[in-house]
Parts: sequence; structure tokens; C-alpha cells
Amino acid sequence: MKCITVFVQVKTTSPKKYCVRPNIGVIKPKSTYDFTVTMQAQKSAPTDLQCKDKFLIQSTIAPFGSTEEAITPDMFAKDSGKYVEECKLKVLLTSPSHSPVLSPVNGVPKLEQACLSKPEEEKLSTGVENRFPRPAMSLFNEKVARGTEVSTPTKPVENVQFPGNHVKLNSDDGVVARPLYDVEETRKILLREIEELKSKLKTLDSELIQANSNIKKVAEEKTGAIQENETLKKELVTMRRKVGARSIERGFPPLFVCMVAIISLTLGFLLHG
Repeated sequence: MKCITVFVQVKTTSPKKYCVRPNIGVIKPKSTYDFTVTMQAQKSAPTDLQCKDKFLIQSTIAPFGSTEEAITPDMFAKDSGKYVEECKLKVLLTSPSHSPVLSPVNGVPKLEQACLSKPEEEKLSTGVENRFPRPAMSLFNEKVARGTEVSTPTKPVENVQFPGNHVKLNSDDGVVARPLYDVEETRKILLREIEELKSKLKTLDSELIQANSNIKKVAEEKTGAIQENETLKKELVTMRRKVGARSIERGFPPLFVCMVAIISLTLGFLLHG
């Protein structure tokens, strides 16, 4: 089979729910490319674990020596006449009790089962099965399955055997085992800190009481000043009334002035007559 370079693009129906990094790549002959699919935290689980999310993996032949910078969305458009192979992956949700279990293999944990299931191979419009070279795409699907958090139902793994070549720390390796921390010393330190906190709380309480008393004194002084101001206003009004009454008493009444005028006129006529 002829070795070729392949452009690959990964799409999803829920871009806000899944994060694919990177979403494009170049798979060179006899090599693999890692894509990581991260599922964002959901507020609530779907009812009956029904999920309609899907992933679409598109691939097309790339010129030899191509890089990711040369990839454009138009390269995966079928209208351009290029041969574009598509592979659809459907997301299946499982309950927490049947979630994939991490098991160590050669000291490195990995997911037990792939997270995406691939439907049947699509056929071309001409009716001929899609026989685009598959080795690179198969490796890519395996990488996508290993890097995803959602998975198909699997049986829980029991009695997992871990590798027996555990590292033993001893003086020969340059590591000295330290004794357990003195619990009594820790207890003394904690008690001392608690006593310090209590003393600080007492100081704060006394300061708070002093502040409350000062606030009460200021409020009382303010009330006394307001009352004194009202008393001064009343005294000022009373003094103004008294001054007005005295000014009226110093003049002559109008009736008295009229009587004096009439008597003066009468005496004048009598004297001239």
C-alpha cells in the first residue's frame, strides 16, 4: 500500500459541551496523532442517559510535506471535488456504577474501553464502499478513544493486580525514614494558638464595648444639644414678643389723640369768636 499524508479534522455537534484539542492535524505515513476530547462539567445529567451528541472525523489526502498551517476548511468540502472520507462517532453515556475503571498496565494507568462507538461504514454515492486507506484513521480513532472521558458500558474491573516491583526506600538509596511527628508537641502548639486567639477575642470585645459606650455618649450629647437649641429658640420668640409689646405701650392711643384735637379746635373757635 502506498504511504500518504492525511489531513484530519474533528467536529462535534456540541462544541460548548466538548473541547477537542487540537481539532485539526496532519498524519504522516507510519505515524500517529493524538487528539484529546474533554467533556465539560454538566449541571444535570440527561434523563435516561440519552445523548445525541456526535463527532465527525473528516480526512483527505494531503500533499507530501504539508503542515497544519496549510489546513483550511475548504479542504474538507465535498463540493470542491476532492475525496473526503468521513467517520461518525456517537457518544454513549453510562451511569457512575458502570463508568470506566483505571487499571495499570506496566505501571501506567489507562482507560479500560474506548469512549466512542463507530457506526457502520458509510458508502459513497456511487454505491461503492469507501476503501480509502485506513491504517492512519484506525490509529487516530484509537487515540481519540483513549483521550475521552465518556465511554460505552463496561464491566467493573475487580482484583486488579499492581506490579510487584515496588520501590523500597532504605538508607542505601540515600533516603532516611523520618519518625512520626510528635503529637504532644503539635497539641501544645495548637493549645498555645487557641489561647492567643482567645486573648485577641477578649481584647476585641473590650474595644467593642468601649466603642459602644462612646457612641452612646455622643448620641446623648447630640440629643442634649438639640434640646438646648429648641429651648433657645423658644426663649428668643418670647423675648421678641415682649419687646414688641413694650414699643406699643410707649406711644399714645388714637382715641386720646382725637379727643385732644377736638378740644383744641373748640377752644380755638371760642377764643376767636
